[in-house]
Amino acid sequence: MITHKLEKLPKNTHEITVSIPWEEVQKDYALAFDHLHTELAIEGYRKGKVPKSLAEKHLKKEDIYNQLVKTMLPRIYEEIVKKEGLKPIVSPKVDLVSAKENEDWEVKIKLAEKPEVDLGDYKTYIKDAKNAAKTPDIWVPGKEGEEKPKEEEKGHKQLNAVLEALIKNTKCEISDIIIEDELETRLTRLLDDIQRLGLTVDAYLKSKNLTIDDMRAQIAKEIEDTYKIEFILMEVAEKEKINVEKEDLDKLFGSIQEVKDRQAAEQNAYFYASILRKQKTLDFLTNL
Repeated sequence: MITHKLEKLPKNTHEITVSIPWEEVQKDYALAFDHLHTELAIEGYRKGKVPKSLAEKHLKKEDIYNQLVKTMLPRIYEEIVKKEGLKPIVSPKVDLVSAKENEDWEVKIKLAEKPEVDLGDYKTYIKDAKNAAKTPDIWVPGKEGEEKPKEEEKGHKQLNAVLEALIKNTKCEISDIIIEDELETRLTRLLDDIQRLGLTVDAYLKSKNLTIDDMRAQIAKEIEDTYKIEFILMEVAEKEKINVEKEDLDKLFGSIQEVKDRQAAEQNAYFYASILRKQKTLDFLTNL
């Protein structure tokens, strides 16, 4: 019988230690073999028609175990998540601790749930931040070298003040799993971009006066702040009952001229609704 132990870690992270008896592994090994057997085609035999005795000679154990892991672990994970009532928000981090033949297997799974958000007295500190962000200088018409502050620039300044105040004053811990996963993706993309420019990583870092650790820390902070804002805005929207109505979506879709583009947008209504809700929430906060 497969057993597991659940441990709650900081930042809304959970670690599950799973023990899988060798008998259970063998059952899934047989299923994995059967699956690959049905996909196997060799000279003289069509796909799915290869005799089992020949399939056993052609299929490598490594391939069978790879197939086993691809099917067994997701199934076990889903069963545990359902049983424990967990609500992961990203793919889990899976570590095959022990996986030897004729021995029980041990697997560790880390998952992240939606963070708890404590907004505090957000209306007060946002108003304070907005007041502090107002341009203190008085514009004097005709004064050389100065231009009247544009409304768009003032709007950006106010918005940045609101976002910075939310990040600074709201309690919202983002799981390391979320940050690490996104960090690797961004680093890979950045390194590809650097190579396309014909630079070495060392040359790029030197031009930015950074070490690789500095760069990782900088990107990790950006990721953390981005996710914080996402969850904070969701919490504000819930508190203030900010919703997107059908009329909002109809207006948005109606503004798209191309029929194909409009149809594609309508098929992704949930995505656009989330963007509109976020914008409505930002408008609410900047107008406090």
